[in-house]
Amino acid sequence: MNYESETDTLVNDKDVHGELTSIMDGSGDASLSDRKKFSMQNGFHLAVPHEVNRLPPVCVPVVEEQMHVHDTNKRTMSGQLPDLPEKCGKNPEHVPNGSIVPSSLSVPQTEISPVADTLDECEFNSRQRLTKEDEKDVISLTSVDSDDSKRGNWSGKFDFLLSLLGYSVGLGNVWRFPYLAYKNGGGAFLIPFIIMLLLVGIPLMFMELAFGQYASRGPIAIFEKFCPLFQGLGYGMVIVSAIVALYYNMIIAWTIYYMFASFRSILPWETCDLSWSTPNCYSYKDADMCQLTNGSLYYNRTCFNSTQVEEFGIQAQMINMTKRPPAEDYFEKQVLSLSGGMEDMGAVKWELALCLLGAWTIVFLCLSKGVQTSGKVVYFTALFPYVVLLILFFRGVTLPGAGKGILFYLTPDFSRLGHAQVWVDAAVQIFFSLSPAWGGLITLSSYNKFHNNCFKDAMIVSISNICTSIFAGFVIFSIVGFLANELHIDDIGKVVDQGPGLAFIVYPEVVTRLPISPLWSFLFFFMLLTLGLDSQFALLETVVTAVLDRFPKLRERKIWVVLAISFLGFLGGLILCTHGGMYMLQLMDTYAASWSVFLMAMTESLLIGWVYGADNFCRDIEKMIGPRGRTWKMTFSIFWKVLSPATLLFLLIFNWVQYKPMKYGDYVYQPWGNSIGWMMAMAPVLIVPAMMVYKIYHAPSNMPFFEKLKLLMRHTEEWHQGKKQTRYIDDEKPEGIVRYSVVHTHDESTA
Repeated sequence: MNYESETDTLVNDKDVHGELTSIMDGSGDASLSDRKKFSMQNGFHLAVPHEVNRLPPVCVPVVEEQMHVHDTNKRTMSGQLPDLPEKCGKNPEHVPNGSIVPSSLSVPQTEISPVADTLDECEFNSRQRLTKEDEKDVISLTSVDSDDSKRGNWSGKFDFLLSLLGYSVGLGNVWRFPYLAYKNGGGAFLIPFIIMLLLVGIPLMFMELAFGQYASRGPIAIFEKFCPLFQGLGYGMVIVSAIVALYYNMIIAWTIYYMFASFRSILPWETCDLSWSTPNCYSYKDADMCQLTNGSLYYNRTCFNSTQVEEFGIQAQMINMTKRPPAEDYFEKQVLSLSGGMEDMGAVKWELALCLLGAWTIVFLCLSKGVQTSGKVVYFTALFPYVVLLILFFRGVTLPGAGKGILFYLTPDFSRLGHAQVWVDAAVQIFFSLSPAWGGLITLSSYNKFHNNCFKDAMIVSISNICTSIFAGFVIFSIVGFLANELHIDDIGKVVDQGPGLAFIVYPEVVTRLPISPLWSFLFFFMLLTLGLDSQFALLETVVTAVLDRFPKLRERKIWVVLAISFLGFLGGLILCTHGGMYMLQLMDTYAASWSVFLMAMTESLLIGWVYGADNFCRDIEKMIGPRGRTWKMTFSIFWKVLSPATLLFLLIFNWVQYKPMKYGDYVYQPWGNSIGWMMAMAPVLIVPAMMVYKIYHAPSNMPFFEKLKLLMRHTEEWHQGKKQTRYIDDEKPEGIVRYSVVHTHDESTA
């Protein structure tokens, strides 16, 4: 049955009306369980007032209440009732749960926000009042104390927006996008980048935000109700987030290591320390000091005087010398103690293990109470990187050679647009930056109020993401231009790098040439820390939410759940603290969230667009954010049904065709190493057919196979929070007609 807000539906049902009178009469003898059972059998829910006054059973006549709608954003409940018997007292404290509120009871007034669809979601506070109106007896019926009400919500107006911004704007915006722009045509790269943002970025991000907000469930729970046959998609998303969270926190641990290393007057990677540097280490600072003496040359970490230069032929040997900056040796030999390959994993480095423990401790403390705590932390972690980027920008553009670097970054090469790899790089960067099909978007939006404008949030974050990427390019290339100028290198392409190479080698080398270098080093790595934490919060929250949605009783012990998951994450990350940990991290980064995520996102889009129906989904969205035009609905329907899945299919096929065995530097991964990577890539995908078999096996045995499939492909009625409804019964009709006045409801069904 469909219900609309503030509309009446007349139901001629004398039996229901009579049974209601016998169960909920003035004597108040019926138990709460009897009343709940009756209400559920007859399609409505029993109201359980939270902070209303408690009365003896004799004081349980019919409540009279009236809804006054002041505006579209607030609904106020008010009313007045006749005198109570003396035994009830003048100002009773509570009404028993399940009672009909007695006449003449004065209770505080409540404001019911339109986001609430049941009284258990409305806070009965000191502003609720009940009054008499037109001699009508009205019974309030609704559901209460569901598991969903204990999930919690974002406590502040901007908590969700900043959490979403922090999740989407991460390390990739700073250390990957600038390199991709340089590699794929400079300023011309913005054309495919923006097109891919429109094709896959905004549509998929908005789809998942609306999906999670409408259902108010995490990835596993939402697919269990939305399409039971594909519940494995939810498990796959959680697996991806769990694997990424393992190595992402290792990168955060590196930033903590470098932050502590920056608390020195002279940065340790300014010179070639003999304890960790290689013979090819070349410190430009030491070389400049060496050359102050006429005829002296710096070679093999030693300053040779003019006599030694001639005696040993140093000048001739320097012609073919391979120079490694101290920052590179420091990162690989001191920080990582990098071994020769995965065949030699070595022991755990205790310094990295301590930093990893610190990283997981920070994440645990910020997530210990769920979105209520992380939602406040992001006010700092999401905004602080912009402050540092702004400071670094103004410092960078004032450095010698900065203009050359920025020009190199922006100069368009439109001929590159004819290469398929350019479009793939743009799509991959957009896709992994906004992170659909990782479960994080669904998780974060599941804590939203029902009427939050998730479309506006998706647009704000998407535009902020691309602007941050472009701005970070100015910062990075101004610094890279300065480094090329210092090294007297004309080809800036020989200096620029991406990923850990940019963050832990190129930039550390740059700061050694700046005044007050420890300050700039600390600021940069603190910025990386905050960028990484935002994304890590969402990744771990995805895993935690999945566990709590699967086992709702654990919500009372959420701190212990977060602690247990954090501890397991720390133990799992110890392998990345070994001498061969970098090889494992690169393997996880390449395989864990690669083509498997494309496949899951494509499947999710097809389920919503075709199985559930894009038109139905658009109508669901309108219930949350208000009516939208026909063009708007048609546009997103086309994206979800055709354009976005087709783009993802292209990326998936291209990814397979272009596949090459892994390499890291000069090390080529062995077949068994790539096999580990393929297992990580297959795990989120294989769980989908495995769950299909499980669901079909546990379906009713007397059903034909195709009937089972049909049943499991159909969404259940309670898949979204809007299915809960608030109804009011007016029993004034002597002929037994019962009027259902629906005060506020979200769904009406697509069933």
